[in-house]
Amino acid sequence: DVQLQASGGGLVQAGGSLRVSCAASGFTSGFTFEDYSIGWFRQAPGKEREGVSCISPSDGDTWYADSVKGRFTISSDNAKNTVYLEMNGLQPEDTAVYYCAAFTSTWARLIVLMTMGPGQYHNWGQGTLVTVSS
Repeated sequence: DVQLQASGGGLVQAGGSLRVSCAASGFTSGFTFEDYSIGWFRQAPGKEREGVSCISPSDGDTWYADSVKGRFTISSDNAKNTVYLEMNGLQPEDTAVYYCAAFTSTWARLIVLMTMGPGQYHNWGQGTLVTVSS
């Protein structure tokens, strides 16, 4: 399985900004970074893991949860095998551990996972904690 390393979390005041990164490595033989779609999920204390945003590095397609639309921007640097999530206008309800995940499913199937929850996906990294103070 591809290895994913999330980083960049921290403590920020409400209204502030952070950029978290997801670096991918260890691709299955015959696969490259562009063969995966990368999704960001987050899990707040006591809540289910929820989809935040995803990107297809091969064609630039993106998706955002309604709760972050207009505030968060996802992008990819294919030369660095890295996906970024720029988070602006952060609010206390954005406080969570942010995880990235790599998928080879169709875009339509990925959107289902992003909206309904990651299901049986198991290749989670350690995540990065984002804390927004009020």
